[in-house]
Amino acid sequence: MITEEVGMRIKQFRTTKNISQEKLALKADLDRTYIAGVESGKRNLSIKSLEKIILALEVSFEEFFKDM
Repeated sequence: MITEEVGMRIKQFRTTKNISQEKLALKADLDRTYIAGVESGKRNLSIKSLEKIILALEVSFEEFFKDM
């Protein structure tokens, strides 16, 4: 399912960059529990929130969606 795939992708980039959920949430102006829910595939992510997360991860949209 797409929510799980996107959540796993966010977690992959976050852990590769050694960023905690809390730090990512602060950079993206979102709640840490929201990030946790997204990463686990339990939260339905809005396009706007996804944009905030991708920008906070400092990756390009192309890189984020590559090979999905």
